[in-house]
Amino acid sequence: MRELLQLVPKPSRYLGTEEGTIHKQGKDISIHIALAFPDMYEVGMSYLGQKILYGILNERENWWAERVFTPCVETAQVLRDHNASLATLESDTPLGKLDMVGFHVTHELCYTNILYMLDLSGIPYRAADRGNSLDTPIIMAGGGCTLSAEPLAPFMDLMTLGEGESMMVELLDTLEQCKKENTSRHEFLLRAAKIPGIYVPSFFEQKEDNTALVPTEDITARPTRRVVPDMNDAEFPTSQPIPFGAVHSRLALEIARGCTRGCRFCQAGMTYRPARERSVTNVEKIVQESLTTTGYDDLSFLSLSTGDFSALKELFMNTVDRCSQEQVSVSLPSLRVGSIDDDIMEKMASIRRTGATLAPEAGSQRMRDVINKGITEEAIITHVRKLFQHGWQQVKLYFMIGLPTETYEDLDAIVELCRKVRGAAGKRIQVTAGISPFVPKPNTPFQWEPQISYDEIRNRIQYLRDKFKQEKNMRMRWHEPESSMLEGIFSRGDRRLADVVETAYNKGAVFSSWVEHFSIDPYLEAVEEHGLTVDEYTGSRDVEAALPWDHLNNGVTKEFLLRELKRAKEEKVTDDCRYGACRVCGACDKGAKESKLERLTEDTKYKNVLNNEARDQQAHEIELDEKGRIVIKSAVSNKPPKLAEHLTVKAAHLRIWYSKEDTSVFLSQLELQSIFERIFRRVELPLTFSQGFHPLPLISFGRALPIGVASKKEWVNIFIREPFTPEEVFKKLISAFPSGMHPVAVERLSMAKKQAQPYAETFKVEYAGNEERKADFIQAFKDMLEEESIMWTRTTKKGERTMDVRPVFAKVIFNEDDITITLDWTDIYVSPVNIVKAITPGFDVLDFKMTKLEQHMP
Repeated sequence: MRELLQLVPKPSRYLGTEEGTIHKQGKDISIHIALAFPDMYEVGMSYLGQKILYGILNERENWWAERVFTPCVETAQVLRDHNASLATLESDTPLGKLDMVGFHVTHELCYTNILYMLDLSGIPYRAADRGNSLDTPIIMAGGGCTLSAEPLAPFMDLMTLGEGESMMVELLDTLEQCKKENTSRHEFLLRAAKIPGIYVPSFFEQKEDNTALVPTEDITARPTRRVVPDMNDAEFPTSQPIPFGAVHSRLALEIARGCTRGCRFCQAGMTYRPARERSVTNVEKIVQESLTTTGYDDLSFLSLSTGDFSALKELFMNTVDRCSQEQVSVSLPSLRVGSIDDDIMEKMASIRRTGATLAPEAGSQRMRDVINKGITEEAIITHVRKLFQHGWQQVKLYFMIGLPTETYEDLDAIVELCRKVRGAAGKRIQVTAGISPFVPKPNTPFQWEPQISYDEIRNRIQYLRDKFKQEKNMRMRWHEPESSMLEGIFSRGDRRLADVVETAYNKGAVFSSWVEHFSIDPYLEAVEEHGLTVDEYTGSRDVEAALPWDHLNNGVTKEFLLRELKRAKEEKVTDDCRYGACRVCGACDKGAKESKLERLTEDTKYKNVLNNEARDQQAHEIELDEKGRIVIKSAVSNKPPKLAEHLTVKAAHLRIWYSKEDTSVFLSQLELQSIFERIFRRVELPLTFSQGFHPLPLISFGRALPIGVASKKEWVNIFIREPFTPEEVFKKLISAFPSGMHPVAVERLSMAKKQAQPYAETFKVEYAGNEERKADFIQAFKDMLEEESIMWTRTTKKGERTMDVRPVFAKVIFNEDDITITLDWTDIYVSPVNIVKAITPGFDVLDFKMTKLEQHMP
């Protein structure tokens, strides 16, 4: 699809030439796969799981794992109009020619996008229609949903359950061997099904109604989720594809997996057990290598509950001081109330103080006990008060409505808690309540509970809206009930919903997680057409009956979930098993007999709850207080180190001239800003930053080059803190540019910040369309020279604007194979592409190519 990039929105999404990408064209490749993310590039490039597998699989010399994302609807139409297939980013290989396409399934509303991508690739939707050879790619799914993704089962040849680092290597080893032996597709699936963590849906069927699925082949009766035992053994991609644009363009570093807080609504908290951490030494090593190779200026420590990382204070304090010297910000998402102390809070405030987000989940203490949230109102207010003492001015509180046993009194408690938070600072502050309807999730204690009806969701949202309208400095945002209802249908769905997914897609349902694309109608029509009802999926479940996912083992036993459901109904809290009694959930091999102090300490060592191997946690003292509660004391000084002062001495002002050709012509000016910032960080050019709370590097660009236009000579100006010579800077940059871009020259400028733009530019125009029309294209330029004026109308934000573009053409030279034009920008500037289109009616952007040859500077 590369030849169509000029026609699609944001073509950089499909280039595959980002820094850190892996290209193996021309090599002997035995396994060629696509890591497919069923959403837009900007969303998928924020997903760490794909980057981890991308790095691991491409370590094999003869394996090539590429990326592919869901194209926007406009791009999909371009593909259909030109009979082109959806293709991988790195090599532009159609998906149908690969050995495997693996989908990352992170939520239920992406199911139709998977069919959308298969459709654009010409691959049959259903596994049963792909024949018995390995000529058609194996279609598989992995990610957080696969432990209960039966609505996808008929479309998948196989699914991976759990953490895929080792599992994917074993799977591709098996596929490679089967290709060498020229086995059947069925034989490959039989071998794959014997790999721990691999689930082949076609090998399971339901013998009788209301019973669990059972295997029809000689394979494991109950596939079990795979887990990486020790996070220090889990590979992290210190070199990774750096997106041209993403929702979260930052270095996301996973410091821990799993959570044992035991929130009864939380699917991730149950299915990602046990809790495992990287050592501080391991994390710091990864930080150093990753920031150097990627050039990111934003670092985020990730886990399900970052504040529970046992050495967080040591890690954060050490990292933030090191990063502050180079203006790299450090963030801690997923923080629980009370999980960070004043020192960390003070340091976070000194980095970047925006709005703070907390998740009480419920307004009343009764409801927080039902869901086992484990925090009190007093803790919430104390946390908020400290935030405001450190300068925060806004706080957002997340709540769920429709939780089991919820009453309207519990809704009133949401409003009341927001009032108390508003008053915690003793001054006017903004409180925002984010409201999401509760969706019962599989493999949680609430998997048997009903989801409240669509009408009741709307009633409760309106009830809260009316309450919030009466309050000052309090506002409410909410998740649309239709979307929550659809999520509820599919999250606990069975295989019958596969027909609904396919029918809904055929009715136009794509990008269902996007507000601007979402419509519930195709799904409800499909449910009705297939003789199903919404209530049978969103209603309560019999605890004695089989569930659609009972044939899969997520590691947590049904007995434990039932006990937790009973405790929820009794409004009893279950302690975090890292600090309280073991509840024998089944996720690890610990028993209930050891004392909690024995389980946490062994000469300041921490036992991995999965494999019982002691690991050094370095900087902690652990003891019991007078009430028998665990107290973890950091060995790090309570006094935060003083932030290093950042030098802003302008030692040099340089202009870097560079070329921009080949696929880089599709990079926008905004994308270039980020690209150059990362380049300068990677080559360790000490940029000068602006003053203020959020310093920015002092970088300026020449006039923006239109997307699709090449250039032999563009420029970017930088201020640096050290007096490097132009020659030294050129040597640093010579191999640091992305594909299609190269440094041409570096020159020293005066210390003045503003630099003049060119008064004229020279372009080469080459005809690239049907050869039969080439003469007409050239004649259009000759006709233009005979005209005194050429009026051209364009649409702007203020309406249509008409101008005479004839004076812009200062010089036109007709060469043997191209036309050279010099455009004068003294009076007006118009995109040179639009200038050419204005004088060549009947031709489009695919009919010509433009290259800037020269900038005429004052």
